[in-house]
Order: sequence, then C-alpha cells, then structure tokens
Amino acid sequence: MIESEFLEENKRIINDLRKIPSLAPFEDADLAALLKISKIQKFHDGEIICKEGSYDSYIYFLIYGSVEISKKGKTLAILKRRGDIFGEMSVMDVSARTASCVAAADTVCLASDTSHIERLSGKEKMAFSYVLYRVFAEVLAERLRMANEKLTQGADWKVW
Repeated sequence: MIESEFLEENKRIINDLRKIPSLAPFEDADLAALLKISKIQKFHDGEIICKEGSYDSYIYFLIYGSVEISKKGKTLAILKRRGDIFGEMSVMDVSARTASCVAAADTVCLASDTSHIERLSGKEKMAFSYVLYRVFAEVLAERLRMANEKLTQGADWKVW
C-alpha cells in the first residue's frame, strides 16, 4: 500500500470529493474536516485492505479501482463505483471487521480514521460527525432497499 496525507485546503481534492455522491451535498468546510483525518491509500491488485476479524477505525471511500468484499472466503460483493463505501460496519458498532476487503484491481481509496472524532472539538467535531453519520445512513438505507428487493424476488443475498 502507498499512503499519502492531504493538505486540508486543497481545493482540487475537495472538488474531487464532491464527485462522490454521498459527499456532494456537504460544504467545503465539512469536506476539509474529513480530509484532516483522512489519507489516500493506493492498493495493488490482490492486496488486502482490511481483514475479517481485525480491528481498526477506518472507513473507506472508493475513488477508483474495485474491491472484493468476502466473508469466510465467499464473495459477497465487488465494489466498482466511485464513492462506494466500505468498512463502516465495524466503525458503527466498534466491533471486529465482519468481512475482508481485497483490491480486485489497482485501487485508490480515501481512508478516514474515525478515531480522530474524539480529538476534534466544537464545529469540526460536529461537522465530521454529521458527514460520517449521514453517509452511514445513506449506505445502510441503500443496502436495506436492495436486500428487500432481492428478498421479494427470491434472489441471492449479494446485496452490494
């Protein structure tokens, strides 16, 4: 993995983040707060991003590439869309990773360390918490909608 930090006032990066549908509605100041606790991570095809059963506090926004999500060796989903989010479940309930995430091609992600929320204060803490939980709500609503649709069709449980 190759990793780099972003400068909080980098307008180009903020504009790129706006292309991620779940981040588009946020103000520049909110996105700058997200960048403060984030890094860009580049993974090569086949490289493990996060491993089932491990603990960490990162959520990931896919910028480009693809990510295979698997549980107990069985593929659950392949994420390919800019802005696809993964790693959020273990952050929401502070538990072990429920699935492994592996780069299925050369992949770049924005990795946000949610443990930094406690180190923020005032407006920055509120802004980041708002961004994070709104993104969580959108992701969970979309996945629940897809699961419901698949249930009514009698299809497999590959909902992402």
